[in-house]
Amino acid sequence: MEAGIDVKLRLSRGGEIAMGPGKADLLDAIMRTGSISAAARAMGMSYRRAWLLVDVMNRSFGAALVRSAAGGSQGGGASVTETGMQVLAHYRAMQAAASAAAAPHATALSKLLRPND
Repeated sequence: MEAGIDVKLRLSRGGEIAMGPGKADLLDAIMRTGSISAAARAMGMSYRRAWLLVDVMNRSFGAALVRSAAGGSQGGGASVTETGMQVLAHYRAMQAAASAAAAPHATALSKLLRPND
């Protein structure tokens, strides 16, 4: 995409953002780390913020996108469910398609932007 042009795709449901770039990145981070708290730290956000984002995603879809187990002696953790992986794959494909479709317009718009100072 052209410099200065950033297309962001968000899926809304019931007044909440069910999926967007930050939530997709959070799912990726949970898959990498196996933990909501570790994913939050990796992304520079609070655990509470990450947990609230997971809660919105889990309530927005027909099945949970993230399953978590409480900490303690067993260590706890979180995993992205099969539904979560499907949602993430479809969302990433939509992002790629939206960026490709917007590319010619982004080029034209970038020529109209004021230069960075």
